[in-house]
Amino acid sequence: MMRHGHEFKEAWKSKRSVTIVYLLLRASVILVLVAQLFNLNFENAFLCLLTLVLFLVPSILEHRLNIEFPNTLEIIILLFIYAAEILGEINAYYVTFPYWDTVLHTLNGFLCAAIGFSLLDLLNREEQVKFSLSPLYLAVVAFCFSMTVGVVWEFFECTMDHLFALDMQKDTIVHSIGSILLDPAGGNHPVSVKNITDVILVQADGTQIRLGLGGYLDIGLLDTMEDLFVNFIGALTFSIIGYFYVRSRGKNKFAKRFIPVVSTRRPDQAVPDAQGPETEKEPDVRPQ
Repeated sequence: MMRHGHEFKEAWKSKRSVTIVYLLLRASVILVLVAQLFNLNFENAFLCLLTLVLFLVPSILEHRLNIEFPNTLEIIILLFIYAAEILGEINAYYVTFPYWDTVLHTLNGFLCAAIGFSLLDLLNREEQVKFSLSPLYLAVVAFCFSMTVGVVWEFFECTMDHLFALDMQKDTIVHSIGSILLDPAGGNHPVSVKNITDVILVQADGTQIRLGLGGYLDIGLLDTMEDLFVNFIGALTFSIIGYFYVRSRGKNKFAKRFIPVVSTRRPDQAVPDAQGPETEKEPDVRPQ
């Protein structure tokens, strides 16, 4: 108990803004969790529990990797998790606000590039490593890392849609299409159909259903491409920021807000508790 109390005091002193945001978001999620349990909506209750676990990820990474997240980056990560799970899924912001998903995918590209960049940058500054990576190489790797994460996520969405019909790849209404399947000769010549205002579905028993959506229903393709494009923008933006950060080696104050650094606290540093005082350890000789 004393250990956790001491850690909270240290967090309050060094990361007061992060701690306030964390406590407010956590309290909000708990309230939503209680409401979902009362409504017997166990799927949303699970999302709330998942959100509470995800809130702990930055802290876990800091301790495991012995790094420190800048306050700005950590707050953005917490808000991103809350916006995606609680606001997006449970409060249906993905439907209410058409560009909600687009904004989150852009931010995801930015954050993933920051993570990929930081992992290599921290390694690049380690004296035991016998190679040195150029700023351009770091930026390219960060960009590729972010795009890979974005592609894997789209794979996941497509898989969930095909297996469980979740419609994670949001459908888009279009008014014109071109397809070689409409070629009456059965060749490779696309036939264009324009000014589509409605679609009628004919089921196996002959039942016809008019969708009334005002156009043709595109199943996820345009949404996927838009998500990857805005992920590209987010990844490219951070890669450029990271490039100039390494070139200036820490003089870029804006970039410092998004790039983790080596922690000044040793990973094996003990926290005083009821068992006794902290044992003496040798001074920290890590390169700065």
